[in-house]
Amino acid sequence: MTDADTTTTAADWHAWQDSWDRQQEWYMPDREERFRIMLDMVEALVGPAPRVLDLACGTGSITARLLKRFPEATSTGVDLDPALLAIAEGTFAGDERVRLVTADLKDPHWTAKLPHDSYDAVLTATALHWLHREPLAVLYGRIAELLRDGGVFMNADHMIDETTPRINAAERAQRHARMEQAKREGALDWTEWWRLAAEDPVLAGPTARRFEIYGEHAEGDTPSVAWHTRVLRERGFGEVRPVWCSPSDTLLLALK
Repeated sequence: MTDADTTTTAADWHAWQDSWDRQQEWYMPDREERFRIMLDMVEALVGPAPRVLDLACGTGSITARLLKRFPEATSTGVDLDPALLAIAEGTFAGDERVRLVTADLKDPHWTAKLPHDSYDAVLTATALHWLHREPLAVLYGRIAELLRDGGVFMNADHMIDETTPRINAAERAQRHARMEQAKREGALDWTEWWRLAAEDPVLAGPTARRFEIYGEHAEGDTPSVAWHTRVLRERGFGEVRPVWCSPSDTLLLALK
């Protein structure tokens, strides 16, 4: 089912999935809304039984919601993080609709590891901001090659408009104030979540390997919607526009 690292030690994968979701929601309280709109547009454009590539899949958050809503869908999850892939592996063990692949999206040959040559939809959320502009533009071209005609790519991520610095600063200050209040009430942040993962007997090994790969936290770029739109069109997409946004994030849809 996967070429991700596996373990025979028992673990509560549901609990780890739930913990990851809560940690991510600390940063993005509207996370479920963007997933809902994403799947709405999948259904509208490619139907209720799509072949999906879950790009930089992490624990499989998109795949879990995809299969719950569309039981006839299939998903290929791709990531490099051994700890998050271990959680995905445990979560989807035995589900023939799911394939998991370990690959570096900056590797020019990463698509050779995929089980299919083409997909109806490529979906990703809160992941590609780890890439800088040049490798991200190259990745957009590879995604266009993987999609069938009429296929859809959606990226939900931080997309910052640098022409509105006062608005950006005010939004960031308010968001961080709310996050600090939630943290005082017991919410886990990124650092604390990974500390707990490192202490878990099942995830300790994969977590150590994860930090060997990424370090503490890799930061790429967060270009504007206009940049993403222009580059996606240049790389082979016929139509591109936002289908959802919050004050800090955008769900951008590109149709081949």
